Amino acid sequence: MNRILLCKSAITAVLILLILIPLHLVGNAVQDRKHFREEAVHSVWQSYAGQQTLTGPVLVLPYKEILRVADNSDPKRPNATVLQAEALQVLAFPKTLRINGEVTPSERYRGIHKVLVYEMQSRWQGTIELPDPGALPKSAGHVGFEVGQPYIAIGISDTRGLMAAPTFELDGKPLKLEQGVRLKSLTQGLHAEIDLPPVKAAKPGLDGRSAQAQRVVPFSLTLPLLGAQSLAFAPVADQNDIALTSAWRHPSFDGDFLPRTRTVDAQGFRSNWSVTSYNTKVRGQLAGTGDGMLETVSVTLIDPVNIYLQAERAVKYGALFVLLTFAGFFMFELVKRLRIHPIQYLLVGLALAVFFLLLLSLSEHIAFALAYLAASAACIGLLGFYLSFVLQSWRRGLAFAALLTVLYGALYGLLLSEDNALMLGSLLLFVILAAIMVMTRRIDWYAAGAAWQPLRDKSAADAPAVQS
Repeated sequence: MNRILLCKSAITAVLILLILIPLHLVGNAVQDRKHFREEAVHSVWQSYAGQQTLTGPVLVLPYKEILRVADNSDPKRPNATVLQAEALQVLAFPKTLRINGEVTPSERYRGIHKVLVYEMQSRWQGTIELPDPGALPKSAGHVGFEVGQPYIAIGISDTRGLMAAPTFELDGKPLKLEQGVRLKSLTQGLHAEIDLPPVKAAKPGLDGRSAQAQRVVPFSLTLPLLGAQSLAFAPVADQNDIALTSAWRHPSFDGDFLPRTRTVDAQGFRSNWSVTSYNTKVRGQLAGTGDGMLETVSVTLIDPVNIYLQAERAVKYGALFVLLTFAGFFMFELVKRLRIHPIQYLLVGLALAVFFLLLLSLSEHIAFALAYLAASAACIGLLGFYLSFVLQSWRRGLAFAALLTVLYGALYGLLLSEDNALMLGSLLLFVILAAIMVMTRRIDWYAAGAAWQPLRDKSAADAPAVQS
């Protein structure tokens, strides 16, 4: 291969590597702006309310079991015993739980950053079996029980989101909810002390119901709540039926259980979950015998246009843009026998890198599509004007601008079609490679680069040999 052609190829490769530096800096800028947005989101959450996870209601019956255990403190009394109290609790979960919630989304701003929040009005209904203090399990060495105050626990991951005082009724009687959940497996929430009916009230009645059935009582809860981004419910009942409706058209159902039915259209979404206690281990997690986060049904209100994610994906294609543009320059030099200086390569590469910075900055203030259109139009116009002089023809400058327009259009298609990005990108690369191979099919690579030889070398090579 011609040494000049080899040298030119090496210089072009080095220039491509140099352009990767500003592209990397633009990528860092995207990450910084993304981090600033996350700080703005959490700042709004701190003064509004954060992601909400709702658990319950759970009836808790605390008690102490008095046990007689061996006393090994004195070796002279091998048969000595001592009384010991062990703190325990019984958790009674609902038999049925029906939740109907209406989620109203809204937006809050922190600087230029938009944060999605919501208000929820919900109605909870179900039945729960009251525990019998006289039927507590007895351990070895049992002496007696000390039964504490039973209460209803309702877990709310961020109680600052309570818009108004919730109302709770058990067996038709209103209960006073107080702050504090009292259950170690839950961090925040509410509780209400209750009085269990005496055991004698659970005798079979005239209607023929069993004593156990008579202790199954209805409950209801009205819970108005503020939150941000996501809303989750822990399915604690034997049978859980949860229905949510909202005007938001971009939900993501990303909990441990997908809805049985869901509808997403221009009016918003409607979703219904049906989960039984056989499907979940949330009861063991609440009792402290399970591990990990509580299993939940969940919906997240997502922003369909995440400008930082799309800008990050766009920057990843930056190296490909530079490579294709420089390859086009290289082909022009070979086919049209032009001489393009490395500084001109470098300026064009920097213009391509600036496009991604323009895209990031503009998309924070206007719609992403308009930002992409404005940034690409500015860069294509600049490069078309500049290349009409570099390539020594305004037609060539327009042709190169048209090729850049196709590339920017293809990149936008890749950004919009995330699921098909790999396939579309592969097809694009194949088409470009095929076009380069067709254009260079007749080039004699051993003789290529003659146009770049210095004039004195070409004159000496073309001069006729002198015979002695």
